[in-house]
Amino acid sequence: MYILQRRVLKDLLQVFGGVATALTLMLVVVGVIGEATKSGLGPNEILKILPYVVPSLLPFTIPATFLLTVCVVYGRMSGDQEITAMKSAGINVIEILWPAFILGATLSLGTLLLTDLFVPWSRAKIEHVITTAMEDIFLDLLRARNDFHDPARGIAVTTHRVEGRRLIEATFRYTLPGGQSALITAREATLKFDLQNQQILLDLKDGQMETPGGTSVKIRDRELQSFPLPTKSNGPMPPRNITIQDIRAELASIDGDYARLQERRVINTALALSTGRFEDLLPPKQSAIDRTLSAHEERRQKLVTEIHSRIALACSCFFFSLVGSPFAIQQGKRQFLTSFAICFTPILLIYYPTVLLTMNLSRAGDLNPVWGMWIGNAGLALTAASVLRKVLRH
Repeated sequence: MYILQRRVLKDLLQVFGGVATALTLMLVVVGVIGEATKSGLGPNEILKILPYVVPSLLPFTIPATFLLTVCVVYGRMSGDQEITAMKSAGINVIEILWPAFILGATLSLGTLLLTDLFVPWSRAKIEHVITTAMEDIFLDLLRARNDFHDPARGIAVTTHRVEGRRLIEATFRYTLPGGQSALITAREATLKFDLQNQQILLDLKDGQMETPGGTSVKIRDRELQSFPLPTKSNGPMPPRNITIQDIRAELASIDGDYARLQERRVINTALALSTGRFEDLLPPKQSAIDRTLSAHEERRQKLVTEIHSRIALACSCFFFSLVGSPFAIQQGKRQFLTSFAICFTPILLIYYPTVLLTMNLSRAGDLNPVWGMWIGNAGLALTAASVLRKVLRH
């Protein structure tokens, strides 16, 4: 019996390894390198980020790859009448399904570890590589297009040509949050990115600067100007870039701040009522605390949803094995790709939209993520129970 299970497990590992490698390489070559090239990344930067890109892709490729694997292995066994021969020998079908279930559970654990530990680490490394190489990327973009526009951060740069690290006949426009803008023109300019102070340093020669107030200043020789580096805002880090351990630590901090703000609001309300200062109860006085409480609650919902969605999506490997293995046996006379398409299409059209819907509802606070994120997996489990009962009966 164990010989048969080892053989099935070996087939599963061989097929899974080959398909996972091919699919990951395809996504890297077609998707990542293409997008990186469009974004202006050079070959050196692409090579530097590739080792960190693969761990980020695996959590998305593993579930679908494993579903295809079980369809291939068990579909072939059923098509070759191996399942019929086993039943004739008195071997229960469930005996050869255990390797798929165990491997699915193992891959679920591995996917969770990748999502929780390696994906935040790899994204941080990718951002570090891109930020470090930002100066070269920026100059490469100007060499190729002679202009750079970032409306979100209010930065626009045009130049006649780029010689080495020098911008010839350069124009810089920086729009402030209030809508006013500063304009700088220079016959020659050299820029340097100061990552430590998050600034762009401009070494200008023979130019003119117009301040937001309308004042014009001549630059006759050389002058050094600094502007904020166009990087991401210093707001809270996206939950997907944080490990579960750090999410739990942030949740504890948010809960503490929330409790203190609640106490502060109660005390302010009591003081206003006891002293007759009823104007302090009106919206202008309370709105600041209310906005902070609302922001804390919104952030908390996103963090809690991230924890449960991360675990639920990682466990999809196990639930895919519950559905795909008996389904492939049932559809043994078909080609394995046909079985995979028939099995994966409902997952693509029902399971993933359900997961996205419950995720959005949980983030908005309309659904409890503790059980809401498991609705999709519960549907897979019910489907698996129905298919498995038919396979065991026949």
